[in-house]
Amino acid sequence: MQKEGTYTLRSPEETAAFAHDFIAGLEAEQKNATTICLYGDLGSGKTTFVKAAAKALGIQEIVTSPTFVIEKIYDLDTKNFERLFHIDAYRLKEGSELLALGWNEIIANPQHIIFIEWPKYVADVLPTKRHNLTFTFVDEHTRRLNVT
Repeated sequence: MQKEGTYTLRSPEETAAFAHDFIAGLEAEQKNATTICLYGDLGSGKTTFVKAAAKALGIQEIVTSPTFVIEKIYDLDTKNFERLFHIDAYRLKEGSELLALGWNEIIANPQHIIFIEWPKYVADVLPTKRHNLTFTFVDEHTRRLNVT
């Protein structure tokens, strides 16, 4: 995984390369799902990052934002993870809505990797141990990414 810090990504290709390196260095959590929270305004690069991360994990199908369905699930064939969850919490008002989707079972499985866009809407149910990535739109081609 890329170490904590701030990165400047000057193209979708640089975002994809960063996502690939992030996934390559990521180790599965031992007791719970590995959770990656993606913060940032519309158009800041969150979904672009998830698409590239999914590709790095071997997903061949087209990955799109689950804005209207809230959650998309992809089966994986990797040594660390067996299922990827892509959640868009933009339309949720609180964590209890995520609980209704089976959140407790999802988060309890260390073979799951979860990407959550708009995590601020469900912050009350997020694990304290997680990866936070904050995307900032700089200009048409450039994004700033802060990893904590």
